[in-house]
Amino acid sequence: MPYDVLLRNGHLTDPVNNRDEVCDVAIENGRVAAVGQDLGPAREEMDVAGLHVLPGLIDTHVHLSSWLGGAAGHRMLALAGVTTAFDMAGPVDSVMELAATHGTGLTIACIDYVRPGHTVGTTNPHMDELRDHLVRARRSGAVGLKVLGGHFPLTAEATARTIALCAAEGAHVALHAGTLDTPQDMRGMREAIELAEGHPLHLPHVNAYVRGTQDHILMETLEAVRLLEAAPNVWSESYLAPFNGNSAKCANGVPESVATQRNLLKGGFEPTLSGMEASILAGWAHVHMAVDGQNVLATGEAARLAWKEAETDIGCSFHVNPPEARINLAVTKRANGRFAVDALATDGGGIPRNDLCDRGLALVALNALTLSEFVVKTSAEPARMMALPSKGHLGIGADADITIIDLCRRRAVSSFGGGRPILRDGRVIGRGATVLSSREAHPRLNAMGLDVVFVEPFQFRPCHGPTWQNDTKGEATLQTR
Repeated sequence: MPYDVLLRNGHLTDPVNNRDEVCDVAIENGRVAAVGQDLGPAREEMDVAGLHVLPGLIDTHVHLSSWLGGAAGHRMLALAGVTTAFDMAGPVDSVMELAATHGTGLTIACIDYVRPGHTVGTTNPHMDELRDHLVRARRSGAVGLKVLGGHFPLTAEATARTIALCAAEGAHVALHAGTLDTPQDMRGMREAIELAEGHPLHLPHVNAYVRGTQDHILMETLEAVRLLEAAPNVWSESYLAPFNGNSAKCANGVPESVATQRNLLKGGFEPTLSGMEASILAGWAHVHMAVDGQNVLATGEAARLAWKEAETDIGCSFHVNPPEARINLAVTKRANGRFAVDALATDGGGIPRNDLCDRGLALVALNALTLSEFVVKTSAEPARMMALPSKGHLGIGADADITIIDLCRRRAVSSFGGGRPILRDGRVIGRGATVLSSREAHPRLNAMGLDVVFVEPFQFRPCHGPTWQNDTKGEATLQTR
């Protein structure tokens, strides 16, 4: 019987299976059916000679909700060669609605934000309120919770409660470092690890805490590496873009996000509505404008008008990430040979910095990473953290999640998700979405037209091994604060 699809003569790079060679890859029923020389026949053949065939890129930090990122994010990720994406904020209902209406064939997962005035009542929610929120989030399709410390901080006590709750309930938990009394810099990173108290924690965009505000930036970078090496319960990612991602929304005359306020001050602007407007006109704040189905960075009068037309409820970015931290955190290794920061992510999606290929492969061109190491950081390690053994590699029987890249141009050319085309010769042709979700959300998501893959409690493990204490039943013990 012929294979469904045959990729001929591509250079396969698959460090999990120790393959780095020119060969054919055959796809059948959504999985890798064979890898070798002179395979065939197939119903469809693609000659990919001169291109590199990689396990599908997994971006573990994106934004795909109407609150942050928007519908364009699915198309933007597909164009960047991503096949699996993890939304790092929600709100989960919006993420699922946009996946159903604007999906491009990606596999996605989502955690829901813990935000005062939205999902919890105050900056100091107690355990029962947090538990109720986690139940609601799972019913809607989320696999856990995120504390948006740098933007909408909680008290340190409530932050610790959220981490402990997710550890006990087997939910994924991420913390954008920072609390009411601690900013999102090295102080926030230190506090985040302390508040975790050994529980699993996903610490996103490590580079965002290393900007040279407390010490020389290289000293801060070294401290961040040492903190992560001493905290096996923490799984981390960083990004390579020079600009961040914020909300430009203002209420009562000031930006709602604490991070936006601080970035305005950094640029010499007042953290007010008028200061926000002035910073857009001056080119300090870059508004995320929709152009031809994608979001782009814009400044000046056109950006100001877009911000006004959105009634300020639009994304923005500031160039605040120094290269010393971004590059060193991407390539530095621990004493045991593992990377200090586990994965490369983008904090992208609808935020216009989906640059795993563009900037990540630039490090390969500089011999700062091998192509195999790039695959480890953008596919194999994320798949391990998400406990997806059929992703992150192209062994026989693996999901046919494949990204085909032009290494010289540092861009994705084509991609497949579960054997179905997402990107073909630079054009997005995929439709729909597969959601990694809890069982209780299955009927609702199916009714929306989404495919569902179940995520069991304790599956997503944002750590390097079991670090929490188990009781006699083998269940994580929750310490109520």
